Amino acid sequence: MHHGPLIAIIVAGLGLAFVFGAIAQKLRISPLVGYLLAGVAAGPFTPGFVGDQNLANELAEIGVILLMFGVGLHFSLKELLSVRTIAVPGAIVQIGVATLLGLGLALLLGWNWTAGLVFGIALSTASTVVLLRSLQERRLVQTEKGKIAVGWLIVEDLAMVLALVAIPAVASAINGGQPGASSPLAAQFDLGLWGVLGFTVAKVAAFVAFMLIVGRRVIPWVLHWVAHTGSRELFRLAVLAVALGVAFLSATLFGVSFALGAFFAGMILSESPLSQRAAEETLPLRDAFAVLFFVSVGMLFDPGILIRAPWALIGTLAIILIGKSVAAWLIVRAFGRSNAVALTISASLAQIGEFSFILAGLGASLGILPAQGRDLILAGAILSILFNPVMFALVERLKLADGAARPKPESAPAAEPFAVPPTAAEAAPEPPAEPEHDITPTSLSNHIVVVGYGRVGSLLGAGLLAQGAKLLVIEDNPDAVETAKRDGAELLVGNAADPEVLAAAAVGRATRLFIAIPGSFEAGQVCQQARAESAALPIVARAHSDAEVEHLTKCGATLTIMGEAEIARAMLSLCGNMGAAAASKAEETALAEQPAASDDEQPPSTTQLPPADTPTAA
Repeated sequence: MHHGPLIAIIVAGLGLAFVFGAIAQKLRISPLVGYLLAGVAAGPFTPGFVGDQNLANELAEIGVILLMFGVGLHFSLKELLSVRTIAVPGAIVQIGVATLLGLGLALLLGWNWTAGLVFGIALSTASTVVLLRSLQERRLVQTEKGKIAVGWLIVEDLAMVLALVAIPAVASAINGGQPGASSPLAAQFDLGLWGVLGFTVAKVAAFVAFMLIVGRRVIPWVLHWVAHTGSRELFRLAVLAVALGVAFLSATLFGVSFALGAFFAGMILSESPLSQRAAEETLPLRDAFAVLFFVSVGMLFDPGILIRAPWALIGTLAIILIGKSVAAWLIVRAFGRSNAVALTISASLAQIGEFSFILAGLGASLGILPAQGRDLILAGAILSILFNPVMFALVERLKLADGAARPKPESAPAAEPFAVPPTAAEAAPEPPAEPEHDITPTSLSNHIVVVGYGRVGSLLGAGLLAQGAKLLVIEDNPDAVETAKRDGAELLVGNAADPEVLAAAAVGRATRLFIAIPGSFEAGQVCQQARAESAALPIVARAHSDAEVEHLTKCGATLTIMGEAEIARAMLSLCGNMGAAAASKAEETALAEQPAASDDEQPPSTTQLPPADTPTAA
């Protein structure tokens, strides 16, 4: 049987991505670097296997759609509003500074201003994946600095979505004055650059209005209807159909990019209670196509740029690692935040990623960004992601040096945990330092630890709290975190498989540990880490199969409960109760049908019912 190039590129892409990603993980760097290097290995600029670039680009389009759908699903207006006074102006100013720096470098390289703007915009945005992973690894997501960084990133993502819309319009107006390159209707008129931009904005406005009026009602209704069918497969299919269908229709009917259509589909769905389930159901496919997207981007990279244009590459890295970082630091400090907050945000933004790849590919395909610019962006992305942990290490050293230079008074009073922050007039020149991490060791002892606060963990936790137990919950899902807070449990935000998180939960002083997460792999890690902390701790875990029961037992679980088995036992118990109820009803009926007793006959004082498993004559 003949195997076509589609199968070859998928197999080679995923296989090489796994190998290089595993190596990157082993070296403690982002797997994204491995995926990009896998693309370089499969590209036309290196010896060996060469994948079909056209097919890779088609697969990359699906990856872009699913990536943007995921960004929309996790778009949080609430988080943005909580830090809007610094994140919105800060991100806008930083994007402007980075764009101007990129434009300056482009003009020095002899490019035109259009190429320079695209180049600068591509260097101005950070990678969502890399930033969130860096914050999670350092347990900074729930701190002030983490919230500012995430809000900053949301503003950058929105700006890049607008750039993806504007760039094709600009390119169509510049390339021979043919605005119709982006719209058959606009081709009938000589609109010029501003006319094309206005027409594009009108189309985007029409699309946004359509999504807010029609999509906001239809999409959640469809998914709720599918969810009530009880078919998990059909629900997963419906979510994918919404993501891909809205993206395709937005491009076909409104001339809007796939990326913007997918982003709005995710954002509309994020308002539904089913958004978390939708994200979970589509995550495996989204990850797979995202990997192929990074591989396809790596295939575009020519390693020869390292030799042909070393100074241009050094300038590009200087903008990403130094220019953006210094701009972010100055902006955060100008808003009165501490040096520690400013340094952390600077390190978080000192890299580029997904949107930069998309912009580079878009600019090159439209002919407004030279191939050298695309190669510089790709090289800058790979190297900046590689250097990002180094930036965080440098930040830690700067924090230590800053702390040593400014020792705190010994008699400083302890801060109230729930104190209202002072007004600007009352604030000291240097605000009090916040905790470096969003994990604080608990002071509880003789308490119960519950890992996971989903459907099982929340029911368990609510029951324990109702009994007056001292409960500590370990959870990292934002929705489950809010549920645990509402229930009144003490909370640790993080991955329970992390030894530091379990140490902060004081499992050595706990009376019991309940592992309520469904994944046996991660649950096994939690068992092993907890058992290392305490050899006598009773550990109760959940499983879905005999193999998982065996695995968790080997990992140290004292008792493993298989959900399916407990459901069967409950059903059998219910059958027994139903039999007892039927026997009682039959006895009452038999007594009612007996003739009435005469005056000299005394009715029996009690009625002796047979056991539930004894047959009763009707």
